Amino acid sequence: MRTFFPAERTRRILSHEKRYVGNIIAALLGIVTPFCSCSAVPLFLGFVEAGIPLGVTFSFLVSSPMINEVALVMLWGMFGWKIAVLYVASGLVIAVLSGIAIGKLKVDNLIENLEQDTKSCCSPELYKLTLRDRLNFARDYTFGILKKIWLYVVIGIGLGAWIHGYVPADFIVKYAGKDNWLAVPIATLIGIPLYSNAAGVIPLVSALTEKGVGLGTALAFMMAVTGLSLPEFLILRKIMKLRLIMIFAGIVGAGIIITGYLFNYLIR
Repeated sequence: MRTFFPAERTRRILSHEKRYVGNIIAALLGIVTPFCSCSAVPLFLGFVEAGIPLGVTFSFLVSSPMINEVALVMLWGMFGWKIAVLYVASGLVIAVLSGIAIGKLKVDNLIENLEQDTKSCCSPELYKLTLRDRLNFARDYTFGILKKIWLYVVIGIGLGAWIHGYVPADFIVKYAGKDNWLAVPIATLIGIPLYSNAAGVIPLVSALTEKGVGLGTALAFMMAVTGLSLPEFLILRKIMKLRLIMIFAGIVGAGIIITGYLFNYLIR
């Protein structure tokens, strides 16, 4: 992808002159890229290296794991088209507004020095590469990123898998039932340490709603698992200062909680 969309072209697409359009484009791009949170981080790295505004890159980072065509189809099949469309629309709003908010905070100084030579990926010669050249470039670039973040990936996924195996669904139902007005923030906090993509967590959402958890609460849990996973934070720590990760988690978490309450209010 990066060989066909080198830094300059990507920057032109996402660094739109009109205010906030870049955030909307980045969030929509995230919908058609069905990545989990950890898979979206390398693309996020590429956007940062390309000089794309930080707020725009965060809009992509939020939308890519949280909303995609896989989630849309599965939610449609389990809950109907209205729920599926509402989920995608709310996820899109969270992604766009989160990116705009982070962009307004001017926190570019909280990005760590990537110390990576990006001349090759930004060169106009990429347009003339053969298929073999593109595959070699992709291989070298992939291994370059893995060398920097592999330990964070192993630790994060291992920790998330361990917690996931020791947190049964009944525990979540106990503290996130319909009668508990703190159910939405509790479900959001419970979801953060777990790790899964949207396709993996939707069946759990269905099981939770059948056991009495409000749909908004269950969807807030799903958004937290996919958009605010602990493994993602561990990887992002490699390129961000802790303060920026906390700002990111706080803004997106607030959006998820508001969305959860809204779903519970609209769908009874």
